[in-house]
Amino acid sequence: MKVAIIGAGNMGGAIARGLAKGSLVAACDICVSDPSQDKLDRLKAEFPEMRVTHDNREAASGADMVMVAVKPWLMKEVTEALGMREGQMLVSVAAGITFGELETYAGGLRLPLFRIVPNTAISELASMTLIASRDATPEQDKLLLDIFAEMGLSMMIPESKIAAATSLMSCGIAYALKYIQAAMQAGIELGIYPKDGMRMVAQSLKGAAELILNNDTHPAVEIDKVCTPGGYTIRGINEMEHSGFASAVIKAMKASMY
Repeated sequence: MKVAIIGAGNMGGAIARGLAKGSLVAACDICVSDPSQDKLDRLKAEFPEMRVTHDNREAASGADMVMVAVKPWLMKEVTEALGMREGQMLVSVAAGITFGELETYAGGLRLPLFRIVPNTAISELASMTLIASRDATPEQDKLLLDIFAEMGLSMMIPESKIAAATSLMSCGIAYALKYIQAAMQAGIELGIYPKDGMRMVAQSLKGAAELILNNDTHPAVEIDKVCTPGGYTIRGINEMEHSGFASAVIKAMKASMY
């Protein structure tokens, strides 16, 4: 499996690194294209066997799978110039670009198309990655799931659910970080050094996530375990409710749908 990645920015570079660290695609079978020599040099320094180029069409020409990781407003120009051919898979990382648009950009070819939505934790191999497909075989679907499962968790969803799911996991990571920031501010007021507070809160969030991901449970069940009658935690939980915490999160998720 030869993979071309068009764009070595934050997301494209993270995907290239994740692929090279995984077991499904060899570094020598990855070709990354980007106009920035500095970005390509950094990738090459980490993975000497990885191929790099400034020529998008050259990168795509020998690939079985072409991942386009450029800004949405560049997708049309970049994809049209790739010269896609029958038998290749086209994977878009650009938000808001539909399968219909991708097909048009690919010259009307009926290629296996994928839309993927990672979040920024992909740089730590801890992304939640959404995958939608069209005209792909079950084997191709599984291949994409397996590739991105090596960079965190991956999930197939219909294209119609991408906007809502993106709000939860791609925009949502910013809301989780906002909670960490707010908790740090509380810690400072309570006498905790910011760096110490940040680690405490981040590890607590990581632990909460592991409880949910590794067990057949529900947040309410785990909250009940911490809230002893008359205890301190239930006072804080009730104060969050009085202050509209749940409502604020719901409104933020709904506001971030595109």
